[in-house]
Amino acid sequence: MKQASFVTLTVLAAAMSFASLVAAQAAGTDADKKKPAQAPAAVNDEYRVGPGDKLRIEVYKDQQLSQSVQVRPDGKITLPLIGDLEATGHTPLELRDTIAASLKDYVNNPTVTVIVVEALASQIYVMGEVTHPGTMQLYGPTTILQALAMAGGFKEFANTKDVKVLRPTKTGMDTLRFNYKDVLNGDAKPFYLRSGDTVIVP
Repeated sequence: MKQASFVTLTVLAAAMSFASLVAAQAAGTDADKKKPAQAPAAVNDEYRVGPGDKLRIEVYKDQQLSQSVQVRPDGKITLPLIGDLEATGHTPLELRDTIAASLKDYVNNPTVTVIVVEALASQIYVMGEVTHPGTMQLYGPTTILQALAMAGGFKEFANTKDVKVLRPTKTGMDTLRFNYKDVLNGDAKPFYLRSGDTVIVP
C-alpha cells in the first residue's frame, strides 16, 4: 500500500508540475505585450541620456559637487570644477565613469552616482504590420516589446522573426534586428529603443 501511495503521489506531483508549466507558458503568451522587451544580445542597449532629461549627480561625501542638472538642447550639462560635459547619447553608467574620471584631478577616488530623475518625452516611429502604426512619445526607458504593445501588437501576417529597427547615427543609419520568437523562447536580452528609432514590422 505504501508503495502504491508513493507512486500515486509521484504521478500527481508530475501532473501538477506539467500543468503549472503549461499555465505559465500560456500566461507568458498572454502577457507578452505587457512585459519588458527582450532582444538578441547583439542589440542589447541601456537607456541613453537625451536633451531635456533631468539628472541627479551624486558625489559621495561632497554636497557641493552633487548637483541636479538638466541636459541642455546642445546635449551638454555643466558641473562644478568640470565645466561643460557631453551627456547626450551616454548611458547613466558611462556618464558616471566620465564624471568620476574628470573629478580625479580634484577629488581622491571620487564615487559618483548618476540618476535619471525625469526623462523628457522623445519620439520613435512604428510602421508596418502592427495594429496602430505611427509616432509614439517615450517618457523614459522603453523596450521594443513595450513599443510594439503600445502599437496594438502584430497583425495576423506579420513576420515577427525579422523586425527591423532603423537607428540614426552620426555616420548614417544602423539597422538592428529583433526576433519576437526569441522572447517567447527566453533566449533574448532587453532591447531598449532610443529617440529617433524607426521600428519596421514586415
